[in-house]
Amino acid sequence: MTIAAEWEMLGGVGVEVPVTKEAVMNLMRYEPKVLHVPLFREMEEMSERLNRMFGTWTRPNGGKESLTVVDWTPFVDIQETEKEYLVNAELPEIKKEDVKVTVENGILTLQGERKQEKEEKGKKFHRIERSYGTFLRTFTVPVDADETKVAADFKDGILRVHLPKTEKPRPKAIEVKVAS
Repeated sequence: MTIAAEWEMLGGVGVEVPVTKEAVMNLMRYEPKVLHVPLFREMEEMSERLNRMFGTWTRPNGGKESLTVVDWTPFVDIQETEKEYLVNAELPEIKKEDVKVTVENGILTLQGERKQEKEEKGKKFHRIERSYGTFLRTFTVPVDADETKVAADFKDGILRVHLPKTEKPRPKAIEVKVAS
């Protein structure tokens, strides 16, 4: 897609820009994340529709979670058993002190930072493929999870967050006497 086409897609008008050294430098600072935010909103809306259809999750604040730009995103697995929900997040080479887990207003938040090695004298990197910097993941807490009993443990680069389920009231048999 050309820059002119992207400009028009964002509501810009067909304007000719003189090609100067500054204009070429601006082309190099292109931020694709900014241009594709509507795609993420559409995906979030689709997720909300699916959640409403299956009816197992709710979202506070009018059903919206904030979109936050972060440096990288850890991989997460979410499991459900009869007793709890378990969130496993891969956080290799991160210290326990650099991770924060919070539950507030029905939102579970995992955040922290992976710090990059400083380049030492006599040592140079030929390739860096791992991501460094801050991360933030937010998840809506299921309605049947007990937010007051959340527990987390961190071992071997895996953060495990346990969300116990609330006990469902058992149906009580009531004898109905019929007067004759």
